[in-house]
This record gives sequence, structure tokens and C-alpha cells, in this order.
Amino acid sequence: MSNNRLLLVEDDYDVAEMLVMYFESQNYDVFHADTGVAGIEMARTRFPNLILLDVMLPHMDGYDVCIKLRGMSLTKYIPILFLTQKDERASKVRGLELGADDYITKPFDIDELRLRVQGSINRATRENLHESRTGLPTGPMVDEEIVKRKKSDSAYTCLNYIVDGFTAYNDVYGFMAGNQVMRHAATTIQRNVSELGTAYDFIGITNDEFIVLTHTDDVDTLDRIIQDTFAEEIKAFYTFMDVDQGGVLLNEGKSNETLVGLMQFSGTRDHLASATR
Repeated sequence: MSNNRLLLVEDDYDVAEMLVMYFESQNYDVFHADTGVAGIEMARTRFPNLILLDVMLPHMDGYDVCIKLRGMSLTKYIPILFLTQKDERASKVRGLELGADDYITKPFDIDELRLRVQGSINRATRENLHESRTGLPTGPMVDEEIVKRKKSDSAYTCLNYIVDGFTAYNDVYGFMAGNQVMRHAATTIQRNVSELGTAYDFIGITNDEFIVLTHTDDVDTLDRIIQDTFAEEIKAFYTFMDVDQGGVLLNEGKSNETLVGLMQFSGTRDHLASATR
């Protein structure tokens, strides 16, 4: 699995095909949408680390797509790089004012585009805006979202998840496998929140703790499905032997041999925290 997920919103088939093939050869997971509406839906459900967004799209142009993405909590922090034939200064300024992170005009040098894409992803991580393993907002972005909801008029619920058994798994399987687990944990939460939550929900991570701020009325179902889905899918990250025995053995064959159970989410909940009016 690639560390980087790239969403390409481009209606020119030839350009799209070239970019998909190129970035896949650079070890990116690439998702392609040919309309703005499809791009918005993919951004909500595929959770890219960066969006390459063409300005000249049918029905809804790239500027409107950017406005929509920046208006939804699940997508507002994803870096956006505008890709367009427009070269006027006013067009660039408008794109940057709407929240785009960069702007490149066609025709472009493919290596320059790759460096700009990777630079935007690295910058978000380096500035402690996105956590490197999961791509989720972290640090000041999480604090900002919590403060915003405390000041708003709407009620919300804060769900917190820790991966129980992660340290033991990491010790036995190694940090690379551990990084894959954290990435999958993030995807599990994102997938279920996008299906069962609202457009105003937020997901972040702080010190290995996943934070979900949700406005859904059915928190119990959302919480249960997140935990059940993770508990079932995490088995694929273990050997058959470890699944059969129910976890990993630490200090095997020694007097202090310990079986640490299969990983699962343990969560806490701030029930419908009321905002300050």
C-alpha cells in the first residue's frame, strides 16, 4: 500500500491517463474523477493526501469545487494543487484566495509537478498539520476544530479511540507493519464517518489517539460500527497462527510469557457536548 493517496479531478482523458500512469509508477495510489461532483464525493470517501484539481471542469468549475471542499470538515485540510491552462495572474490569485496550496499551468513539466505534489504533502506533515502515517489533521488543526465547536451553537459528540494492543504488535511485527495498522485504523474511521456521519464531522489524531467530532444523531451506531469493523478487519494484519491463538506472544517460552490479544479500539465519549451560546 502506498503512503500517499492522490485524487486527480480532470476531465481531459489524455491528461488524466498520463497523470494516473505516471503517479502510480511513483508509488502513489491515484483516484480519478472527471467531474467536480464526483471529485467532491471521492474526496469525502477516498481520503487523499492531496488533490490535483483542474479549473476548467464541466458543470462545476475547479473554483467551486475548492469552495465545497474547504467548507466540509472531512476535506477542508486536504492540500489542493490547481492544474489548469489559465495563466492569468488573476486566476492564480483567485485560486490561492480560495484555499489552494499551489497552482501549476499546462503544459507542465511532469517532474516539476511531482516535486510540487510531494512538497505540498511534506510541508503539511513537517509543519505538524498532517500526521505522517495517517495523513490526518493533527496538532493545531485538531485544537482549532475543538475550539470552533465549543464556540458554536450546535451540539456534538467527541469520540476518542486508542488502538489497544498496538505496542505489542509493533514490537513483534515491526514499525513498518505498525504504520500500516495506524493507516488502516484511520481509514476505518474515515470510511464509517463519511457513510454515517455528517458533512460537518471532523477526524484528527493526537499522540496516537484518534479524535472524531461528530454531529450525527445516532452516535451509538457510528461508534459500534467503527469498533466492530476495525476488530474484524485487523485480523488480516496478523499471521494465521496469531489469529488462531487470539493475539501475539511476548517473551515466548519464558516464565513471563504473555499473550496480548488482537488489536481493537478502546474508546471514550463526551456525550453530546453542548456548545457555549
